Amino acid sequence: MSTKKRILFIANEMSPYLELTEYAEVVNKLAVMSNDNNMEVRCIMPKFGVINERRHRLHEVVRLSGINVTIDNDDYPLTIKVASLPNARLQIYFLDNEDYFKRKSIFTDDQDKWFEDNGLRTVLFCKGALETVKKFGWPPDIIHCSGWMTGLIPMMVRTAYKKEPVFSNSKIIYTIGESTFSDKLGEDFLKLAAINDNVTKKELEPFKEANNLAMFRGGACYADAVTFGTEVADKKLCDEFAKAKGKKILPYHAESDLTEYLQLYADLAK
Repeated sequence: MSTKKRILFIANEMSPYLELTEYAEVVNKLAVMSNDNNMEVRCIMPKFGVINERRHRLHEVVRLSGINVTIDNDDYPLTIKVASLPNARLQIYFLDNEDYFKRKSIFTDDQDKWFEDNGLRTVLFCKGALETVKKFGWPPDIIHCSGWMTGLIPMMVRTAYKKEPVFSNSKIIYTIGESTFSDKLGEDFLKLAAINDNVTKKELEPFKEANNLAMFRGGACYADAVTFGTEVADKKLCDEFAKAKGKKILPYHAESDLTEYLQLYADLAK
């Protein structure tokens, strides 16, 4: 039986597939470093339409087909695709949906207008990622979430999925990154995020503003450890979590010095 610690990276960007901020390259390097340091690594991200399937050699994972994500009594089918990270023996899983991820722009249209369904797309990705891990039957020791779009995942693991054996021993790290949008995720965002009866109004309180800052705050609130992925992280959040009790905090580190992340993974996975 393998004694390797399992680390799951969930991100809305990762080099070389999608680079929205500098942290995309960091996610790549952390995954490779973890793999090189005898951890079993898997990565999940959305299959946005701008990601070139042919260039990156994506193909559908038939054994994971048939995942339907229910949100507010509506069902959304997911197709799971996979690629091997160049120059590393790592598999990256992509969550695809014909209506919500395939469009050829990411969060705004051709006129730079914010998509009104970005809130639903966020809930679909977060719940879809956790349903995919259930389908894996692969219990992660560490779940490292980065990017505002993953902000609901720590809350979901601690509430909606708290009785799922696959997550029973998982420790969660959330990385606060660079603020990249000023829009709202919609008036119905909290309703959509309440994916089952274990998610109450109180659990959703950190997300009530439904904006970039709220996604960072909510992700950090439910995580076991908080890291900072940029020098320009929101000062209010930095001050709020720098002295947070009961959490391990890792300040911003330059891309060239990521070894403290490996120590954090080891400390949490004990």
